[in-house]
Amino acid sequence: MIYLTRRERFNAAHKLYNDEWSEKKNLEVFGKCSNPNWHGHNYVIYVTVKGEVNPQTGWVIDLKDLSHLLKEEVIEKLDHKNINLDVNFMKSKKASTEVLCIEIWNILFEKIKALGATLHCIKLIETENNYVEYYG
Repeated sequence: MIYLTRRERFNAAHKLYNDEWSEKKNLEVFGKCSNPNWHGHNYVIYVTVKGEVNPQTGWVIDLKDLSHLLKEEVIEKLDHKNINLDVNFMKSKKASTEVLCIEIWNILFEKIKALGATLHCIKLIETENNYVEYYG
C-alpha cells in the first residue's frame, strides 16, 4: 500500500452563524467569524489517496487525472466564492471547515475509486494555525 497526496489552493469567504440564534448569540459563540459582512481565507487542501502501485505505470493513480478531478469538482466550485451563498453542495449546511471537509470527501470518494485508488484523507487548512483532517 502506498499513499499519494496532491495539494491545491483556493480562496473563499464564509461566515459562521446559526439562523435560529440572535445576532448577539452568534457573536458570543462564533466571535468575529459571524461578521455579517463575511470574512475570507486562503485555504490549502491536501487530498491523500492510497492503493497498490501499478506495475505497468509505476504509480497508484495518474496525477493528471487526480489534478483534473480536484480542479473540476472542488477548486472551480469554491475558488473566489462565498461558501454560504455560492457553493451548491454547501447549501443549508454550516460553513465550518469541518463540514466543508466532509462535503469535499463526499464528492470525491467514489470518483477517486473510479480512477483506481482509494481516498484516504482530506486535510483542509483554513489558517496557518487551524486545519482539519477527515478520514471518512
